[in-house]
Amino acid sequence: MSWEENVRKVVPYVAGEQPRKPDIIKLNTNECPYPPAPGVGKAAAQMDPGALRLYPDPDTAILAEALAEYYHVKPEQVFVGVGSDDVLSMAFMTFFNSDRPVLFPDVTYSFYDVWAEVHRIPYKTCPLDENWHIRPEDYRQPNGGVIFPNPNAPTGLMESLETVEEIIRTNRDSVVIVDEAYVDFGGVSALGLVEKYDNLLVVQTFSKSRAMAGMRIGFCVGNEKLIRYLNDVKFSFNSYTMNLPAQLLGAEAVRDEAYFKEITGRIIATRERVKGELKKLGFSFPDSRANFIFATHPAIPAKEIFRALREADIYVRHWDKPRISEYLRITIGTDEQMDTLLAFLRDYVAGVM
Repeated sequence: MSWEENVRKVVPYVAGEQPRKPDIIKLNTNECPYPPAPGVGKAAAQMDPGALRLYPDPDTAILAEALAEYYHVKPEQVFVGVGSDDVLSMAFMTFFNSDRPVLFPDVTYSFYDVWAEVHRIPYKTCPLDENWHIRPEDYRQPNGGVIFPNPNAPTGLMESLETVEEIIRTNRDSVVIVDEAYVDFGGVSALGLVEKYDNLLVVQTFSKSRAMAGMRIGFCVGNEKLIRYLNDVKFSFNSYTMNLPAQLLGAEAVRDEAYFKEITGRIIATRERVKGELKKLGFSFPDSRANFIFATHPAIPAKEIFRALREADIYVRHWDKPRISEYLRITIGTDEQMDTLLAFLRDYVAGVM
């Protein structure tokens, strides 16, 4: 008998490429193209290095309280983790322990099936319709939990709050997780439903709209009982999950609402402009409400465009998977970055056509 027989073998999540080259245009991982709020830099400069010899607050109180104040909930309704991926993984461990399958869309964030496999959770995917929307009736079957992003990834489409509530309402015996990583770019949050439904968990992140992907900060809001259960799992796993700088700097980011609205507004404006320019080049795409566009061209294979862009040091995301192999996910960068992308595509499409 080999020790390898007892290894938990899974197919890991594959993150977007992180090239170590200067002067590239990186539009493949949905990072914010702008710096964090000014207060974040000031707080970082003023930090006492001596404080790093101590363990951080395991309750992440300073950040949880800032989030609670901003979103008008109690601190006891907020759970903070090391990126929304950490929060979601904890939620899978905590709430998805039924013999029935967890339900999520077939075209969605590709970490969901990875967590299900890692934690030995049965799951079933529900196909999006021909327009990339969720069919609420698919989520009326027996299940051990439901999770979906809104707006969805990688399509960028936003489901209406009525659709979201229908799924929550028809699954009162399961925990429903709404993953809102991209909601700040024109979506409508389900946070207002938390008081109405004790089975709802809403997850968000600082990696996109708050420009802090490098700090790894995520959080969720839900019923106090849900949060207590999450904390029980967290403290059974690792009490000191979030470092001190992340807690302090994250709180500073939350406090600067004006800057938050400024950069999200700028990204939304750039996205809408780029949509128009891509249409002129023959591309089509769902009506994204995220910080990316999920685009396809009727005459040019996505893989060829992807390779041509990469050779020009412009990185976008492509998956060789069923239903989406002819699409590219293009993160919204600065106006200058997007102008360079569009100029390249104009020349490339003209040369091919």
